[in-house]
Formats: sequence, structure tokens, C-alpha cells
Amino acid sequence: MNKNHIIGVFDDEDSLMSAVHEVKEKGFEIWEIFTPYPIHEVIEAMGKKTRFTFAAFIYGFLGAAGVLSFMYYTAVIDWPINYGGKPTNAFPSFIVVTIVITILTVTLASLFTFSLRAKIYPGKAYILPDARSTDDKFVMVFDKSKQSSGSGDLESILLNKGAVEVYEKELQPQI
Repeated sequence: MNKNHIIGVFDDEDSLMSAVHEVKEKGFEIWEIFTPYPIHEVIEAMGKKTRFTFAAFIYGFLGAAGVLSFMYYTAVIDWPINYGGKPTNAFPSFIVVTIVITILTVTLASLFTFSLRAKIYPGKAYILPDARSTDDKFVMVFDKSKQSSGSGDLESILLNKGAVEVYEKELQPQI
């Protein structure tokens, strides 16, 4: 298997997005895009879909239902206490705690889900084609073996769309 990759380095988001649209239009397959901060347009342009928001909604719904059920059980069924004639099922008093615990549940469950889905764990080997992508550069990576047309066309497209550098590199996992 050929592990050579074509890497295009961009200075700004606009030139990267222009290149992404042009490359997709010409039929080249993008292997991955590395950016110093999240760009939602890149995810949409690459055609990747996520069900993460649905999972977060389910976690929030289950967290809220669980908290309300627990508070209702403890305050009304298991240990009802008469506070000056107030009803034991005082729903407004449950709202603040429910909101806080729901946010905590969504946050922790989403973090766990993201870590599992992205296979992130301590000591994992990672592939970083260009170290500048963690600082201020935008990097587009193509698998050379999966490109149907010539790599010369791809390099010229990237350079015409504002790439400051286009080069080939064999990507190795790093620890």
C-alpha cells in the first residue's frame, strides 16, 4: 500500500475553503483536513455527518428524566416531610437542580462518547502531517493512491487557490 500523501498548506480559512470546493468539484478525494480551530464548513464540504447532537439530546433527556424521577421518589414517596403545610410534590423546587444535573450529565456523557468515538486515550499514536496545523496553518491531506487523475493537476489547483506550500510526505504514526 502506498503511504505517500499530498499535503497542501494554507495561510487562511478563505483560501482553504476555496480550494476545498474546487478540489471536490474536480473529483479529488480529500483524506483529511487539519485546522487550528474548528471550521464547520469543512465538515459539511467533506460530506461527513455526525449524530453527536442527537446523542447529546438523548443524554439530556435521560438525565433530566432520571433527576426528576429521583427527586420525586425521595421527596414524595420514600421520605415525605411536611414543611409548614406545603405540598410534598413541589415541582418548582426541582427545576434548578434538574437543570444543573442535566447539564452535568450531558457534558460528561458527551465527553465520554467523543473520546470513545474518536479513539482518544493516553499514549495513543497520532498522525500529524504538518506540525504547523496546531498553530496557525490549515492543512489539506490527500492519499496519493486514491487519486484517479494526476497529482500534478491537484498540486496546480492547490497552488492556484492560495496554498503556500504543496509537498508529498509519507505519514507515520507518532507517539
